[in-house]
Amino acid sequence: MSHLDLPPLSRAAGTVQLPGSKSISNRMLLLAALAEGVTEIRNLLDSDDTRVMLAALQALGIGLKAQEASAWRVHGAGGVFPVKEAELFMGNAGTAIRPLTAVLALSGGHYRVSGVPRMHERPIGDLVAGLRQIGGNVRYVGNEGFPPLEIFPARIQLTAPIRLRGDVSSQFLTALLMALPLTGETAIIELTTELISKPYIEITLNLMARFGVAVEREGWQRFTIPGGQRYKSPGMLHVEGDASAASYFLAAGAIGGGPVRVMGVGRQSIQGDVRFADALESLGARIQWGEDFIAASAPERGKLKAFDLDLNHIPDAAMTLAIVALFTDGRCVLRNIASWRVKETDRIAAMAKELRKLGATVEEGEDFLAVSPAPSLAPHAAIDTYDDHRMAMCFALAALGGVPVRINDPGCVAKTFPHFFDAFAQIAAPVIAIDGPSASGKGTVAQRVAKALGFHFLDSGALYRLTALSAMKAGVALDDEAAVAAVAANLPAEFVGDRILLAGEEVTEAIRAEEVGVAASKIAALPAVRAALFERQRAFRRFPGLVADGRDMGSVVFPDAPVKVFLTASAAARAERRYKQLIEKGMPANMRPLLQDIVKDLEERDARDAARAVAPLQQTPDADLVDTTTLNIDEAVAAVMDSVRRRLPLSNLPVL
Repeated sequence: MSHLDLPPLSRAAGTVQLPGSKSISNRMLLLAALAEGVTEIRNLLDSDDTRVMLAALQALGIGLKAQEASAWRVHGAGGVFPVKEAELFMGNAGTAIRPLTAVLALSGGHYRVSGVPRMHERPIGDLVAGLRQIGGNVRYVGNEGFPPLEIFPARIQLTAPIRLRGDVSSQFLTALLMALPLTGETAIIELTTELISKPYIEITLNLMARFGVAVEREGWQRFTIPGGQRYKSPGMLHVEGDASAASYFLAAGAIGGGPVRVMGVGRQSIQGDVRFADALESLGARIQWGEDFIAASAPERGKLKAFDLDLNHIPDAAMTLAIVALFTDGRCVLRNIASWRVKETDRIAAMAKELRKLGATVEEGEDFLAVSPAPSLAPHAAIDTYDDHRMAMCFALAALGGVPVRINDPGCVAKTFPHFFDAFAQIAAPVIAIDGPSASGKGTVAQRVAKALGFHFLDSGALYRLTALSAMKAGVALDDEAAVAAVAANLPAEFVGDRILLAGEEVTEAIRAEEVGVAASKIAALPAVRAALFERQRAFRRFPGLVADGRDMGSVVFPDAPVKVFLTASAAARAERRYKQLIEKGMPANMRPLLQDIVKDLEERDARDAARAVAPLQQTPDADLVDTTTLNIDEAVAAVMDSVRRRLPLSNLPVL
């Protein structure tokens, strides 16, 4: 889609499972391809950049086989690439084109390497100069110093140290470090300038060591790779969660209250970008570290503090701090970020231009950015993303200022995090949780509210009814907790508009049968069933927002929902509604005596729902009570909309 409109957001809280790190994924793939033996890589990032690397390796003769989700088996070549003639398209993946170029220069073949137009504007001259120092035959097809490239067989000689600049991109040093062990000879690299992004070199050295190649370093100026080393498969490896991606969610927690917990990185991470959490903590955010998680919350009181930081060590995550600056108490300065100029776009210029759209005063220098926040953010800013995934992800955070924000070309996040906006929605998309007893009218009211707001709708009761119906069809005993939970976990259900499908069969009316409702109430008391449906229900939370109705939406499934409503009515009023529904479905009108039975049934169901050990039916302290005993549907909808107006910073709410 051409754009994504984010609604004004007031809070961020929850848990996010991070995708695999791009930096680690592409390094692991290349090292596995060059190693002896077979390597299984798990939690590999599925993104544009890794697909580019996988396609290139396959074209170069490397055996690749997809396993279960996010896992690949790589059959290493035990040295240089076996295919000696290839044309490779590398998109805009710097983590792929740069190390591959170095390896190709040592592979004794003829290769053409190109990318998207922006890649042809990103410098590669220092790497090519380093390769030429040892005899590499790499030529420019277009502009000097930039891709596309043509690479020819060459006689490599390591008679002197390779002298390399380190102040443009650390990827040039990474490329040489990863390629040079293929020569079998001792190789030395000396940096002629200060090295930027040192943590990324630490990732490279760590992964090379896992594949059996040790590098000796003297400070950050001289690196020696002793000869006679070969890459050998370590067997199975697991890719850490992406620490750069973690920055967006940690920042959301610091801005939007939190806590927001990111899973997949923690205190043992090999990625330097986890230090973003330290930067947030220095601003006053509350940070919690675990072995495989980091959590962030807003300061206990007051705003985040203004900052003046050297961010050379976390250049990618530093972009997120430029947005965090909008939520601080003063002028913020991001220093030593010159590498932003040669990324997917000129990030200093792009960030300055887009921040000004939000009302910030921005000063821009060759290697710094100063941001002075406005008293309040300008609403309805249309943010251009420059085909840069990090621009899109960063500026999504601006909506936490309580203003609507448009993100142009949101699909650019596919470069590293295709499902970013779904993940962001899981912690930030507004939720209106409507709970209440059976026949209180919550389903009809919730649907009407969702339609009025343009929000998604979740009928959680339908999921339990579907599970009950599916179990009944399969002959599963409703008191067999494990078996019913298995049915719930694998429920082949689809919601298509107003239609509900089960294994492709429409069951919209079937799940409303009285016996199915009674069965659903019984299985809803089973902890394993509720656990099986928990994440499925939470997955309905998407932008622009969700209206969820049920019996534990506000208490268990969405405890941080900014709007909670408990819809109720007297048992007699609810029985009358149920009776009318039965008449509409064809029950004889002279069956009025059934009314007392309906009252009794509802009272028993209320008692059962309120007494269950797991997620009992209850009004939470922060929920608005709406008694619909004397209200018609229009009046009940209006009462819920009053709660929405009071609790959500939404603009242009419809008047019903």
